[in-house]
Amino acid sequence: MLLLWPLLAQVSDPPALPAVPPALSSPATAPAAPGQDQNLRKISPTATLLLSLGQRQIKVVDNGKVVGGPWPVAIGAKESPTPKGTFSVINKVINPIYRSTHTDVVSPKRGQESPLGERWVGFLKKDRDQFGIHGTPWPFWVVRRLPVTNGCVRMLNEHVRQMFDMVDIGAAVKITD
Repeated sequence: MLLLWPLLAQVSDPPALPAVPPALSSPATAPAAPGQDQNLRKISPTATLLLSLGQRQIKVVDNGKVVGGPWPVAIGAKESPTPKGTFSVINKVINPIYRSTHTDVVSPKRGQESPLGERWVGFLKKDRDQFGIHGTPWPFWVVRRLPVTNGCVRMLNEHVRQMFDMVDIGAAVKITD
């Protein structure tokens, strides 16, 4: 199974999980809507990501209230499904570097053009493979909510940027049917 691996630097050996700069693990603040005071959209460290595979959407919930989303997602294909269960955010990376765990090839593309888009929120590591929620340069698959990934969850770059700012490392990631 070919899964995605975010890296912070190009390496030849399988890396440990990428280090996360301290600023990424501080309490998060959601972007304010136009004309809204930024202080009104503070998200607590208990914010949870809820992903419905059946609805193919993800949202951020805090104290029982939806505070972000729901946003459309593309999920794992039948032969490489997105894992179900309760996990935790284990790392967050801005402009992650993509490396195939199948071929070890590192993509030279970064940001919006990277296969991982502009943001990575990792929630499960298995051997060299890591599952995460990330952006994409291929919005077609997300808009149509198709099961085409290698187990990861693809979001539109605009949406993953919003979600990224709402959750901290350690936040729960609940994935259901």
